[in-house]
Amino acid sequence: MVAIYYVMIVNILYFTITGLSFRNIFKIYRRSKYSSYNTLSGSELVPSVSLLVPAYNEELTIIENVYCLMTLNYPTYEVIVINDGSSDHTLSVLIKEFKLVKMVNPEIRGTIDTNNVRGIYHNPDYPQLFIIDKENGGKADSLNAGINFSHYPLISSIDADSLLEKDALIRMARMYMENPEEMVAIGGDVRIANGCLIENGAVQKVSLPRKIWPMFQSIEYLKAFLGGRIGWSHINGLVIVSGAFGLFRKDYVIAVGGYRGGYPGEDMNIIIKLHRYMLSHKLPYKVAFCPEAVCWTQAPDSYKIISNQRMRWGRGNLKNMIENRGMLFNPKYKVMGMITMPYNVLFETLNPYFRITGLLALLGYTLLDMTHWRILLTFFLLNFLSGYLLSVGAIILEEIAFRRFKKLSDLWKMLLFSALKFVGYHQLGVIWRVQGHIQYLRKNNSWGAMTRQSWKEESEPA
Repeated sequence: MVAIYYVMIVNILYFTITGLSFRNIFKIYRRSKYSSYNTLSGSELVPSVSLLVPAYNEELTIIENVYCLMTLNYPTYEVIVINDGSSDHTLSVLIKEFKLVKMVNPEIRGTIDTNNVRGIYHNPDYPQLFIIDKENGGKADSLNAGINFSHYPLISSIDADSLLEKDALIRMARMYMENPEEMVAIGGDVRIANGCLIENGAVQKVSLPRKIWPMFQSIEYLKAFLGGRIGWSHINGLVIVSGAFGLFRKDYVIAVGGYRGGYPGEDMNIIIKLHRYMLSHKLPYKVAFCPEAVCWTQAPDSYKIISNQRMRWGRGNLKNMIENRGMLFNPKYKVMGMITMPYNVLFETLNPYFRITGLLALLGYTLLDMTHWRILLTFFLLNFLSGYLLSVGAIILEEIAFRRFKKLSDLWKMLLFSALKFVGYHQLGVIWRVQGHIQYLRKNNSWGAMTRQSWKEESEPA
């Protein structure tokens, strides 16, 4: 019975958050369609931004990424690529492509501790581009090095295997300018670029992935970002801003000590620290989600890579929940303490154990003839139907506000894979999370292999 009640409660919460997403989607639609972004992109009132791009062994994608970032519709910004001791040719391809030279006595403004910076490269012909070369220290350490060197009051973290849409940053800036005193962080929408046509550092044609692993992730991302983060943002309960694309007030990031290094989960950790700092100091604040600001990223397309990624996410989630357990059910932390953190512990961190024990209990009852097999079947069908409806809800949100997938066949494909992901992929996710927890207990802080491929290869027709 515990398993049945658990599933009922978690589904009620999922549907509540999705309902909040639907409540806000028409406002988002109007904002994305009718806002004057072209006017803003030339305005002197728009705040200047430092784009921080941590890069480790990214030689296949880094040039396209940098060209993409250097052609955004935004008045004043800089691109700071942080080469985190890459063992491939990431640094050399950047130096060669942009004819960079090492700066003499560059000014480092920040004081966050990082691994040794070996040099900073620049070319006056590309005045907004800087390359930091440092000893390997991980993504968080790279972001902190970028913060120390950055010139502007806002920072944006962007993955080196990602491409921003040209107006993504200006859309975020518009949201920030609505309430600059309280807005401390804004997350962008991350979408899967596998299968899309990429030309000149931009997505020219949106298509669904052709391989099964990225296809499952495409559905997963729609559900998480449109079906989840819009709703959590509405109640100021976002626990994570994706490391692939986020915008932050630099002064508050520095105030909380910068990004935490040493193990994965830095994107969740920085948001929890910002919530904690603002609430502890009784400062009004907002952590928001901007779904019309889109970042396209390469999704893992093999079992080995996606399993490494999900185990890493599992470790990071568990570490953050244990570190911040004092926030649980603590009214001092308002929505974060009373809703978000308990939700994450009970329905994200501990979710695999409830599912596994619940499944074993139900199977045991059936084998011992303590319950009828029809009850077991009904339970599975209801569980499947609720999960499927949540995925369909995210697809409907996409169709209402954005309609990026133009072909009817893509819509049918998304509906099909929304069902298929419950036959194997969903169960693998449970196993990967448990394996991540085991790695945490073994103090395994490795990042895991993440193989990249050229954007040109990704754009080749099937």
